[in-house]
Amino acid sequence: MITENKGKLIVISGPSGVGKSTLLRRLFQEYPDKMSFSVSYTSRNPRNGEIHGKDYYFTDTETFRKKIESNDFLEWACVHDNYYGTGKAEVEEILLSGRHCILDIDVQGADSVRNTDIPATFLFIAPESIDILKERLEKRGTESDEAISKRLKNAVGEIAQKDKYDRVIINKDLDNAYRELKEYIFE
Repeated sequence: MITENKGKLIVISGPSGVGKSTLLRRLFQEYPDKMSFSVSYTSRNPRNGEIHGKDYYFTDTETFRKKIESNDFLEWACVHDNYYGTGKAEVEEILLSGRHCILDIDVQGADSVRNTDIPATFLFIAPESIDILKERLEKRGTESDEAISKRLKNAVGEIAQKDKYDRVIINKDLDNAYRELKEYIFE
């Protein structure tokens, strides 16, 4: 795999609606030359405004399964009835360039990365409560009540695994959570 990492692999997990994307956007705006986002593959349909190749590589299930068979992923999982995965080649390219590689992946994916030979730092972004998380998901207005219920149920299981991470950041206040995130990454 990678013989000489110049950048760090940073795995960030947390339930849907916890604010990971917002925090990462701020991080990339402030430090555009120090890190790169590894764009994940997914078999789900794009949400409004999402761009292929920027937010995700959107693909169909059959193509995704072929990539699994070809061992093209560093990690992959089926989450919320859709496949998600991180391409090995893209991660290697980012790390060898000397930039930090950020993976925004679920807890299953994080477990898979822990089982590779690539050293990584693991951060978990948690909500202050499930009720607050539910409000955030509802405010997004991107999902049905059924989808929100499924995400909340999954969130309980994800939060239960937070102790596997090197650091847990509670996103109660966005500015404080952002300060904690960047301090931890650059300490």
